[in-house]
Amino acid sequence: MQLDSVDRRLLEMIQKEIPLVPRPYLELARELGIEESEVLDRIGRLRRAGIIRRMGGFFDSRKLGYTGTLCAMQVPAERIAEVAAVINAYPEVSHNYLRTYEYNMWFTVLAPSPADLNRIIDEIKTRTGISHILSLPAERLFKIKVRFDVSEVPDAK
Repeated sequence: MQLDSVDRRLLEMIQKEIPLVPRPYLELARELGIEESEVLDRIGRLRRAGIIRRMGGFFDSRKLGYTGTLCAMQVPAERIAEVAAVINAYPEVSHNYLRTYEYNMWFTVLAPSPADLNRIIDEIKTRTGISHILSLPAERLFKIKVRFDVSEVPDAK
């Protein structure tokens, strides 16, 4: 998909900050010199193309009282889709990905309390029949703010 200059400016703006106002897309539209409906259409098109995967805030979950962990499981190749479906059904799971190691399925769980976290992990064990899950809580928190420079992406011809 080719991006035009308005797409690039919009992507730069929403990576930096979405205005905290009743109509944030109207504010973005005003800065871009286009209509609010066009901003919404462009964001929809960029999402459908997979250029925008997620829009939302980032919060310090620990300051909000949440607890989380990185988990790893050994999942037989023929059960990957089935086990992933169980894990992905939990809204507390934010990432789930495969690796090419003995522990091949890795996922993160974030819950309101240690008891909730343990309950979710225990449920996943029960529902999948995989009794061993490594739980690797973070000892230090690293938050990396990533912004992609899309200003050099050429205009569509």
